[in-house]
Amino acid sequence: VTEGAMVVGETNGAVRAIVGGRDYGASQFNRATKALRQSGSSFKPYVYATAMEHGFTPDSVVSGAPISWGAWSPHNYNDGRAGKVTLITAMAKSVNTVPVRLAKNHLGIGPIKAMAEAMGVESPLESHKTMVLGTSGMTVMDQATGYSVFAQNGFVGSRHGITQLVTRTGEVVYDFAKDAPPPRRVLSEQALKSMNTMLAAVPVMGTARRAALPDIVSAGKTGTTQSYRDAWYVGFTGNYTAAVWLGNDDFTPTNNMTGGSLPAMVWQRLMVYAHQNIDLKPIPGLDHPFVDEEIAAKAEEAEKKSAGQAAADTAAERPPVLSSQTTRALRDITRLFQSAPVLQAPATPETLSAL
Repeated sequence: VTEGAMVVGETNGAVRAIVGGRDYGASQFNRATKALRQSGSSFKPYVYATAMEHGFTPDSVVSGAPISWGAWSPHNYNDGRAGKVTLITAMAKSVNTVPVRLAKNHLGIGPIKAMAEAMGVESPLESHKTMVLGTSGMTVMDQATGYSVFAQNGFVGSRHGITQLVTRTGEVVYDFAKDAPPPRRVLSEQALKSMNTMLAAVPVMGTARRAALPDIVSAGKTGTTQSYRDAWYVGFTGNYTAAVWLGNDDFTPTNNMTGGSLPAMVWQRLMVYAHQNIDLKPIPGLDHPFVDEEIAAKAEEAEKKSAGQAAADTAAERPPVLSSQTTRALRDITRLFQSAPVLQAPATPETLSAL
């Protein structure tokens, strides 16, 4: 793989970072905002979001058996076969035939396209059945904007890179907080909770275990296109949303790279760094930003397998990160202090007279 791009945003729509390529000196083309690349399975959340608004739940059971839609007969990864599965499992395991069956038998292409556009996708989407599996070209910025709806409590806000403009005399000519249009709800509260429950399962039991964060709940979706030409991981926490794409400018295949490999690893290392020394926020619809003990163990195992020697090579480049065990211990101590009763200070003793 020779190129990559990334966009990082806050949950209020503020764009914190844009990486348009690996070397600006060699190429000034901004792949984050200009390159239209197929999204693969990272498009599936738009399908499932539409399904949640049509009465489906994470526990709804749908057949994952082979399906044909006209002359199109999509297959699962490695031609794997799935029987009846819940939607949360289909999302986590990235079963292709389930979203296709939802689109064909229950949703239709129009509502799915409308959902993606309502969530902030600006690139033109093809009104074709293969769109369900991410064949339309999208930008990295599209993906970061669309997924940010899940982190913004179901609202689509104004994506922005400037918060305030002030003249040299101190006059404020633009203030995002005052001048931007109000956020607009595109997902109901129930649909949002269902989607975030499903997406949070992907790093724990699904295709993005290498993206799992130690002690912090995250959610997201991998994407891999035909012949391994594009690999994506788009994910979020309660604090940030980030989209990562890796591929080649000439659309040649990579060396069997999937979204759950390098893109997930890049996302994970970025987010570990970004979440240092900040107040953690929960993902909307989920109880708290911390994973429980069982999930933490799985996340730590995934982190060790994904980071490997690469993490050791870059350890000196970033501030040290506390281990998950130490972080949990400090969190428990903090909770004990917060719940402890307030003690009254003892009265000041009278001054003793000299003997």
